[in-house]
Amino acid sequence: MKILVVGSGAREDAICQALQKNSQNVVFCAPGNDGMKLSGIKTISIEENDFERMANFAQTNSIDYTVVGPEEPLVNGIVDFFKRQNLKIFGPNQQAAQVEGSKTFTKRLMADAGIPTAQYQEFTKLEDALNYLKIVSDFPIVIKADGLAAGKGVFIAPDLVAAAEVVTDLLAEHKFNTRRVVIEEYLEGEEFSLMAFVDHKRFYPMPLAQDYKKILDGDLGPNTGGMGAVCPVANISKNIEQEAIENVLKPFVTELYDQGIKYTGILYAGLILTKKGIKVIEFNARFGDPETEVVLPRLQSDLSEIIEQILCHKKIKKIDWQIGGLNLGVFAVSKGYPIKPVFGSLGDRDTFKKCSLMINYASVRREQQQLYSHGGRLYLIQAQAETVEDAQTKVYQELEKMDQTNIFYRRDIGKNSI
Repeated sequence: MKILVVGSGAREDAICQALQKNSQNVVFCAPGNDGMKLSGIKTISIEENDFERMANFAQTNSIDYTVVGPEEPLVNGIVDFFKRQNLKIFGPNQQAAQVEGSKTFTKRLMADAGIPTAQYQEFTKLEDALNYLKIVSDFPIVIKADGLAAGKGVFIAPDLVAAAEVVTDLLAEHKFNTRRVVIEEYLEGEEFSLMAFVDHKRFYPMPLAQDYKKILDGDLGPNTGGMGAVCPVANISKNIEQEAIENVLKPFVTELYDQGIKYTGILYAGLILTKKGIKVIEFNARFGDPETEVVLPRLQSDLSEIIEQILCHKKIKKIDWQIGGLNLGVFAVSKGYPIKPVFGSLGDRDTFKKCSLMINYASVRREQQQLYSHGGRLYLIQAQAETVEDAQTKVYQELEKMDQTNIFYRRDIGKNSI
């Protein structure tokens, strides 16, 4: 099959490499990045929101179907655009993508479905939000931008002063183009991610994963798009996993269908195990990043066939996943990320080609024989091993061989699973 993947990050690299496991597939990525070329992925210089050029490419090159990686083109309606051109595309349509595009839309869906989540209030006016904060009795409190913010629109405010500053940034300064905020209770517990393939009423869960969002070891510092991940999650029991499937995933998929939203694509549930049980932090309308980078390498079934069957609305009898061991991935990011990333050389291209582990590339560009940073998160190195300690040893040994001048990485990814 000829398959087009939309996006440019490590998640899209992981999707492309999973699709390439079937040697009959030819995989393109638009726009992709220069690092992807090292694993034979054909990158196409079309921006992810240029729907017309993207569709023209799919038509001209007889693409069998397109897979959308990032949330922005989904929320902007790429699926609807492709379908109007009679092109097959894997992902939720614009209405269904509100699951990620609007926090309030999703909160209401969860309320209708009886799914446990944090108590919340929503505000469009700064004055109303500030007045509400003055009567809040329990801090810290969580403030979310109602819209897309590239994983950086969630703020944990420790006190009234910090909370007032955040809502002012969002509702007065319109950071992330925010026009509405959700203020909700702070939940404590163990966070984990549950993704699933969804075909209207049918869904097929993936193994649990856990990502590490804070920039510094020990889960300190500001949030990032994700500094690393592990799959499966040793400290979440099989009973809890089944409970998440039955009490969160199943009723949410059912509620979407019952409300006339025919969801096709990937559904991501960000969950937390609290003292009062599982609660939902968020839903996303696509593969998680960096979770995808450690989940898809465990897939033993053919990803391209799974997607093809879902697009044809055929029931899948079984999806096989690796049972033993685990996968662990660590992101190398630009020094200064997420506040002010430093751009510079990452080292010789041959150094990356000689790496004994799988690398998923994100914001990198090539100049002659060198790779350079082109953003915050640069590349993720991941390993499969029987234990977390063995996986950590493998990954960090390879990371230490890389040019350290302009990169930074956490050294405790997987700590929760030890």
